[in-house]
Amino acid sequence: MRFDGVERALHWVNAAMFSVLVLTAIPLYFGSLAAVVGHRDVVARIHVWTGVFLPVPVLLSVLGPWGRTLRADLRRVNRWSAGELAWLRSFGRDAFVRLDKLNPGQKLNVSFTGGSIVVMLMTGAVMWWFGPFPDSWRTGATFVHDVLATFIVVVIVGHVGMALTHPASLRSMITGRVSRRWARRHAPAWADEMAAES
Repeated sequence: MRFDGVERALHWVNAAMFSVLVLTAIPLYFGSLAAVVGHRDVVARIHVWTGVFLPVPVLLSVLGPWGRTLRADLRRVNRWSAGELAWLRSFGRDAFVRLDKLNPGQKLNVSFTGGSIVVMLMTGAVMWWFGPFPDSWRTGATFVHDVLATFIVVVIVGHVGMALTHPASLRSMITGRVSRRWARRHAPAWADEMAAES
């Protein structure tokens, strides 16, 4: 089992919420599209409240006893071997690195996504509930929010592209499972760990 039900549910809930955020951001950012979509205030409220609730599935998944596997995988994200850093520097071409359950690219994606949620929530709050904040804060929050949103879209497109070109990995986020052969080839350190446990 590569991903348990909690991890898979969190992934797809996050994917749905990020999709809503991106789709509602487009007409808010491009005024000409806002006129086509109409109901700008409704779109803005959907965007804001989806953003406010974005951390909730993560917190619910991590905090309960059901989140044991997710917590273990988050600890993996924070552990980097010298080999993984070499793999990253070679853009994944170093075939001699014994990779863990998550490769360095996936670890970076998890870290980027978690950090983005925090930064986008903070900057979005300053933009929406702007009353107590000086103009310089609102201007800075808008700039950071817009620039980070662009990076998020690029990362999402890259993530989806990688998933579509690696069907076994995508299938593991649906069924939770990968074959032993896949594990030995793509995550040999994790395969050895699983073999030792069983």
